[in-house]
Amino acid sequence: MHRCPGWGLAAIVSSPRPGKHRGPPAAAGAVDPRPADRARGQRWLAAVGSSFGGLGSGPRLNRWPAGAAAGYRPSMAQTHGTCSDRFSGVRETLEESLEAHDVGASVAVYLDGEPVVDLWGGYADAARTTPWQRDSILNTYSTTKTMTALCALILADRGDLDLTAPVARYWPEFAAAGKQDVEVRHLLSHTAGLPTWDEPMTVTDLYDWPKATARLAAQAPRWEPGTQAGYHAVTQGYLVGEVVRRVTGVSLGMFFAREVAGPLGADFHIGLPAEHDGRVIPVIPPRPSAADQEPTAPGGGRGEAEAPRRGRGNPPIDPADANTVAWRRAEIPAAGGHGNARSVGVVQSVLACGGTAGSVRLLSPEGCERALAEQYRGPDVILGMPMRYGNGYGLNSGWLPNPRTCFWGGWGGSMVVVDLDARMTVSYVMNQMLDQGGTGDGRAFGLVAAAYDGLSR
Repeated sequence: MHRCPGWGLAAIVSSPRPGKHRGPPAAAGAVDPRPADRARGQRWLAAVGSSFGGLGSGPRLNRWPAGAAAGYRPSMAQTHGTCSDRFSGVRETLEESLEAHDVGASVAVYLDGEPVVDLWGGYADAARTTPWQRDSILNTYSTTKTMTALCALILADRGDLDLTAPVARYWPEFAAAGKQDVEVRHLLSHTAGLPTWDEPMTVTDLYDWPKATARLAAQAPRWEPGTQAGYHAVTQGYLVGEVVRRVTGVSLGMFFAREVAGPLGADFHIGLPAEHDGRVIPVIPPRPSAADQEPTAPGGGRGEAEAPRRGRGNPPIDPADANTVAWRRAEIPAAGGHGNARSVGVVQSVLACGGTAGSVRLLSPEGCERALAEQYRGPDVILGMPMRYGNGYGLNSGWLPNPRTCFWGGWGGSMVVVDLDARMTVSYVMNQMLDQGGTGDGRAFGLVAAAYDGLSR
């Protein structure tokens, strides 16, 4: 089927328009009409990655994959799975990315709750000896946050959790050190003032839920909650997760497995059972960049915003930590979820489709709208860039075509975009982490552009 070169790119960087964006914009075929919006999206992904500790990697992508922005160039890379003709550009873009940047990857597009793209390709290892399989899973880093947020939205929809209530209503110890007025919505929107732990932490401490949550309950917020935002890269999962545990009596990982992944048949796990170890693909750490060699102590020398972004963070997390058994078993609800593009897509399609996926309803339409309720608009002092936050998701600020769209992504490149206007979800999960210390990683954005290209047909 004939593609419209440039339309995918034009759509994703053009101003939002009301309604389902199923046709090309007025300037169809124009190349990159708003590069500032594209750059903003890439800077966001770069900042999210660096907030984990500034570990950089290999080649920087200063442009989107060409398959999404211009005519497709034939590739030797092979992909497997299913893809409707309408979305053939997604397959082409993935093949090009596998040829140029990825080692192995998966991409999924769900439209009206049905999979129209379910593709994977490449290899499970850096040596390129073991093929990526249909049921391969791996750590998705902060894409996990969208799963944690969905759990909170489900509880709010049931009336079990009030997002405007003080956290201390559910977790009394949290009221310590002046946090009595912190609301649940502040946890979901990175405005609670607890972007990291004050006491030194180790990665091993992340595996100790009582220790990690007790330290957060005891410390004072760094700013008046709700007045500014600072990306809670790891702490958000423990904060929201403990509220879920106090409300339900079970851990967030167990609640997610029982109430979300189980009913949907989704192969996504927060706390991976041992029986799945044989399917796990290790993440491939990026190559250190020159900036990563600069000695920067956590919290020192570069100001409140710059230090967490350029330093190693607290705790300092190495990409290789995600490849350990201890990391897999632990529940790290902001960064430790294991899955693939298919499982990410099927779960988040619930939000895109008014609360239902297939015959399973997890949310009411009104419950879905809570994700889009803006909680903060302004500079994020950790990411160092303007952000719009809803309840658990980043909100579209002009770089996506439809206004009722939310998203988030993970360190190294994974991403999910949820478009409630088009009833479409696009997800991407890969093993090769790329450098996000500069303009960002364009792989996911290219696939999203290709998906909107297909949507226009």
